Amino acid sequence: MAKAPKPRRIQTLSKAPTGIAGLDAVTQGGLPRGRPTLVSGRAGCGKTVLGLEFVVRGAVEFEEPGLIVSFEESAEELTANVRSLGFDLDDLCARKKLAVEFVSVERHEIEETGDYNLDGLFVRLGHAIDSLGAKRMLLDTIEALFAGLTNLGILRAELRRLFRWLKSKGVTVVLTGEQGEGAFTRQGLEEYVSDCVISLDVKLAHHVATRTLRVVKYRGSSHSPDEYPFLITDRGVTVMPITSLGLAHEASSERISSGSAAVDELLGGKGFFRGSTVLVSGAAAHLANSACKRGEKCMYFAFEESPQQLIRNMRSIGIDLAPFVKKGLLRVEATRPSLFGLESHLAASLNAVNEFDPAVVIVDPITDFVSLGSTYEVRSMMTRLVDHLKSRGITALMTSLDSTNASKSEEEVGVSSLIDTWIVAELVEVAGERNRAISVLKSRGMPHSNQIREFLLGPRGLELVPVYRGPGGFLSGSARRAQQTADDATSSTGNGS
Repeated sequence: MAKAPKPRRIQTLSKAPTGIAGLDAVTQGGLPRGRPTLVSGRAGCGKTVLGLEFVVRGAVEFEEPGLIVSFEESAEELTANVRSLGFDLDDLCARKKLAVEFVSVERHEIEETGDYNLDGLFVRLGHAIDSLGAKRMLLDTIEALFAGLTNLGILRAELRRLFRWLKSKGVTVVLTGEQGEGAFTRQGLEEYVSDCVISLDVKLAHHVATRTLRVVKYRGSSHSPDEYPFLITDRGVTVMPITSLGLAHEASSERISSGSAAVDELLGGKGFFRGSTVLVSGAAAHLANSACKRGEKCMYFAFEESPQQLIRNMRSIGIDLAPFVKKGLLRVEATRPSLFGLESHLAASLNAVNEFDPAVVIVDPITDFVSLGSTYEVRSMMTRLVDHLKSRGITALMTSLDSTNASKSEEEVGVSSLIDTWIVAELVEVAGERNRAISVLKSRGMPHSNQIREFLLGPRGLELVPVYRGPGGFLSGSARRAQQTADDATSSTGNGS
């Protein structure tokens, strides 16, 4: 009997991890090791910062010494400019993990002759690479090197020589380039001789600027060709893929109390699944109180109230959050929605969650994000937030403020498919007065009530009123009391006869 052929071993391309949050997920492991990568874009896109962070993180996190070659900024200027991002180039240079070379190229110094070449630059860079043992390098920007050349023949020949020389040194290189007309660079050649091309852009919508990143090509490797937003903060670059998890997160069977006996009653008496995502069309603080009482940390993102205002208002329904804030169990992050764009809000939220490591996260309310972008953009942001929380097993509760038309509010945000449990707390009009009602619209994986229940808010929190229906259906408030009185009178008359 013939032996089955052995499975062929697939050779994968060696990659250098960038250490940049999200970028390694987009490139499926990092940049091509020992090959040049072109980072292209207009002014202000973040080309230099991305290249710098690749080199710095390589030196700090991966023990790969790096060389920074600047044709526009001196070593002193570059060091000062990136200090606000947390990069201490002086310290890294002192520890021989980094070297900064400033190469001044003046137009009047360049003579366009048939003998023009980059041999002098190769000698200087080669010595710096060998002296440091550099594994990574940044060339910023390539246009400055050829700014004085108008002879396209010489320019193209030297560009090809430069890329061949860089490959021969076995160094992983990031080259930055200014975007040209109809091309990724001014010369239109660099993108063809680069093994990887990353395009950066800045888009303005609703008076808010959003930086985006796209991997245009990647020789020898699969990659995501989509466009992703990214941010530059005091921690460097953060790329935010739509989702790097898909639907692979774990699903806990543990149930935790919502903090309200009334809400737990609607959910089969046991509360939410741990790690699930809950939408409440109304207001909510019981979950924060319940989590902190269990000794779990809770992160509360408030977009309508200041921390002190939130604490004061919750005391009116018998919930005192102040002791939990003092103990460090509850952290309230309060900002105006209009202060940042969607991506900035997302990045700030993810950084806060990663730093605080809570068991419960409350976002109050998500409907405020509708004014900051399109339905697709808001849904994209919420998808990434929910995926991140689910990947960490964090129970999330999100509120919607439109209690008069909860389904319309949810449709505007477009998060229905992301939600595990959807509770609607709304105002219903019966007999000329408005009363509060609560119901469970859906709850995945658990039995739940299908009734609309009237509830009251008082010193003991949220309390359900016994279900009462009249000839016209659900009754609440004075209409319920009047119908109860009439029914009791009828019952008494019947018993008396």
